[in-house]
Amino acid sequence: MLLGCAFVCALPLAAANAKVFYSRSEALGLAFPDADRVEDETLVLADEQVERIESLSHSDLDSKLVRIYTGFKSGELLGYAFIDVHNVRTLPEAFLVVLSPAGEVQTLRLLAFHEPLEYKPNDRWYAQFEHKSAADPLRLGGDVHGIVGATLSAQATTRGVRRALALYQVVIRDGH
Repeated sequence: MLLGCAFVCALPLAAANAKVFYSRSEALGLAFPDADRVEDETLVLADEQVERIESLSHSDLDSKLVRIYTGFKSGELLGYAFIDVHNVRTLPEAFLVVLSPAGEVQTLRLLAFHEPLEYKPNDRWYAQFEHKSAADPLRLGGDVHGIVGATLSAQATTRGVRRALALYQVVIRDGH
């Protein structure tokens, strides 16, 4: 689910080795390091928008409530960011997807991971999403490499990136 409102710091630390890597403010600073302004907007999606996002992303949305962060420098649009919070197996993870103004993944940053850390993909694996867009299939075993021993983590992240790209397409590109 693309919330960011119920952010990772509020997630229960159910696993002894759960880890929060960045707070929301730290993550947004990393998302838009040159920004002089970051706006956030919380939207309630219409049923038609939810259906279209789910269809485009091949993934369910858990909520109609979404939060979009938009970075600016001297009035120039730098891009958009979404925080995706979802369960991997039984415990949550959260990551930040930063998109260019054209809707291409600029960066993907893990914010919190509450599953055992041995199931956490490495930074190099997350980097493979950079420069991906809604035009890319984003399929494990295809244009997204899998991870031996962390298949559920890889699937959850891939679904989350597809949701962010679909959200961009439906809400930002096509207007809200």
